[in-house]
Amino acid sequence: MTKLIAVLFLLVNCQILFCSVHETPVRPRIISRSEWGARKPTTTIRALAQNPPPFVIIHHSATDSCITQAICNARVRSFQNYHIDEKGWGDIGYQFLVGEDGNIYEGRGWDKHGAHSISYNSKSIGICIIGNFVGHTPNAAAIEATKNLISYGVAIGKIQSNYTLLGHRQTTRTSCPGDSLYELIKTWPHWSSI
Repeated sequence: MTKLIAVLFLLVNCQILFCSVHETPVRPRIISRSEWGARKPTTTIRALAQNPPPFVIIHHSATDSCITQAICNARVRSFQNYHIDEKGWGDIGYQFLVGEDGNIYEGRGWDKHGAHSISYNSKSIGICIIGNFVGHTPNAAAIEATKNLISYGVAIGKIQSNYTLLGHRQTTRTSCPGDSLYELIKTWPHWSSI
């Protein structure tokens, strides 16, 4: 019995000291393009020039928020229609969108060149939180989903581990992502004043 305990003790120590366990990150709930009813892009969407990208850019939609998947699906479809039909972009501009229902909605997805922040489109992941966050912050579900998406992206090698977090207003002349959300993201890891 003493020998068995000694062997178990050695195995545990080996595991802790030499054989670090790398847990696979839990994939956040990402609603696929087919689930929210995306149109096909009207043009071929290029790959990111820098992959994994060194920047994460936070946006808000400056619209009503959504707290159910059905409403969020409709909002994301309307954003895609606007970006394609009015802006003339080949697809929805963001890589991901986050609803106050706590779900993440796949826009262009990982590895794709964005259309959300001109000088950063080729080297960033653009995340749009659905809602207008000038006077209040997103709810806890949206905040947690956004943070989980970023952590997951780092863990699977889709965002550089030493990424820089920015608000859209830091990359171009805009009030996006709204005053309240901007103040909030300034407290998150990796935010930089540039």
